[in-house]
This record gives sequence, structure tokens and C-alpha cells, in this order.
Amino acid sequence: MECAYISSYLDETREGISVINLIKKQSPDIKIEKIQGGEYIPFSSNTKYSGVKLNGHEYLKGSPTVMWSITGVRDNFVEAICVEISSRGGTAMVLAKDKKIVGAIEFNDIIKPWINERIVSMKTMNIKTVMCTGDNELTAAYISNEAGLDEFVANTKPEDKYNKVQEEKNLQRMVAMVGDGTNDAPALALADVGLAMNSGTQAAKDAANMIDLDNDPTKLMDVIFLGKQILITRGSLTTFSLANDISKYFVIIPAIFYAFPALAYINLLGFTDPLLAITSALIFNTIIIPLLIPLALRGVRFRPLSVDQLLKRNIIVYGLGGVILPFIAIGAIYHILMAVGILW
Repeated sequence: MECAYISSYLDETREGISVINLIKKQSPDIKIEKIQGGEYIPFSSNTKYSGVKLNGHEYLKGSPTVMWSITGVRDNFVEAICVEISSRGGTAMVLAKDKKIVGAIEFNDIIKPWINERIVSMKTMNIKTVMCTGDNELTAAYISNEAGLDEFVANTKPEDKYNKVQEEKNLQRMVAMVGDGTNDAPALALADVGLAMNSGTQAAKDAANMIDLDNDPTKLMDVIFLGKQILITRGSLTTFSLANDISKYFVIIPAIFYAFPALAYINLLGFTDPLLAITSALIFNTIIIPLLIPLALRGVRFRPLSVDQLLKRNIIVYGLGGVILPFIAIGAIYHILMAVGILW
């Protein structure tokens, strides 16, 4: 506990802060004097360890393989503990004092219970999900399986994340990236859409297109869903408008030329008064346009579907609906005007 506390005292990462909070909570009586004048050894994705040099001693915490290399000793007992931690989805960090292994710490990422549902929604839209993590293969595989991800890349360095984004872009795919660290900055800059956390480093925020003020990595899904909804709303309104215009002309033109026998067969509604037919169409336009404004502002309800399913739904609901509605509405208005004219 002493080694864990001192090695994390100047560590401002989430891992370092959580270690300090845990030790204070579990052992409030632990006798550790306030650290003063210690030299902090910062963590980086390349070195994969951090710590503090204090009073002639060196307190380190880092990934098992790196710590074996630093200490020159492969502690079989601690290594077995690290394997067990990784097998259940945790991240193991080995502790050392003056290059002597003293134990290990277990960290666990909390997988939100609703993440699986959102991942399934993204798969329905043919969106591939990839996790790039500095964790080892066992931990990465466990978390990937629990979250339902398509792929994972373990033991990554900044260049590995960058290369993965480039690999996907080379396949003519649009790539979105979420990150919060300096090591994420190159990949965030390269991605088509880069989302950085507000609590992240300045380098990550400078490289990204967007910054999430709520620090929620899953916010990217909301960005995708909102973008899809905007596109679907635009497509639906355009489809309805085009189908609507075609139907109106199909109703009006036969009425205008109803006297020509050759066009009688396309006068499906049997209009005989061109002026009333045109007036009915104008009244229908006056009614339908204001009704479409709330739909445009609210947006069409988004449902995670494939491109083919979205196209089919768009054609059936807004295409076919845009064709049938004018016939019914204009026909009803025409007969109302006809009845009012007769009564008048």
C-alpha cells in the first residue's frame, strides 16, 4: 500500500487518483507522511510506467512486461496474479520499490449496461466498431466480448492507432475516432470525425473536430444517430415533395384537358371543372406546407436500419404516401367546393 500510494501521489490520471482514494478509504490509519520534493516520473504510452523518486528511493507502477524489464526479475507469483486479473477483464499494474517487485494493483473499466444495445444498433447500420487499447490481449478480448465490439487492437501505441485509422480509410470507409489523451491526437487528427473529451489533454482537443463537454465516450453514437436523423429527414421530405408534385400535376392536367377523349382514361378522379381542380390543388398546397414544417423541425423518427431498409421504408411511407395523399385530399376538396358552388 505504501508503494502504491507514493507511486500514485503525483499521478493526476484517473488511475492514480483512484489508487489514492482507495487507500484512503480502506486504510485511513495508514501512516504515510505528506510527500514533498518528490520527482514525478510521468506515464506515457511508450514507456507504460510511472512513479515517484523520493528520498533516494524509486517507487514505480506499470504494465507487467515493462516492470519485468525494469527490475530484471520475472516474479512468477505476481505474474500469475496479473494473468488472473486480465482473464476477468481487469488491467494489472505491477508495483516496484527500488527495482524490487512488491505486488500488483487491479484496475477495472466499468462497462455501462446499455452499451451492448447501442453497439447492436450501430451494427444494424453497418458501422464497424473497433477498440484500440494499451491493455494486453486478455483484457482487451474480455472487454471487447462484453461490449459486443467487432474488433480490438491490444498493446497499442500512438502510431498503432494512427495506422489503424489509416488502414480503415484506405478501404474507402469513413472513420470516426474517440480519444482523450495525447497519444490519441494523431489518430483524432487523421479521422474523418474526431471526438475528444473535455477532460482530455489539450493536444487531443486541438486535434479533434468536436469536444464532448460531458466527457462521455459513447457520445459519438449520439452524433452518428443525430447525423443519420438529419439525412433521413431531408430524404423523406424530398421524396414526399417530389411524389406530391407529380400527383398534383397528374390530377390537374387531365382536368384541364378533360374535353379531349384521348386523355379521359387518365382522369382518374373524374374532374370536369378545370378551375375547381386548380383551386383544389392550391388549397391542398396551402394546407400541406404548414403541416410539413413541424415534421422538418422535429425530424423523422430515427430507427437503426441498414441502407436498403431505410430506402425501402422511405419509398413506401413518403414516396407512396406522397402519391396517394394528393389524390384523396384534392378529390375531397374538389367535391366540397363543387357542393358549396351548387348550394350557393
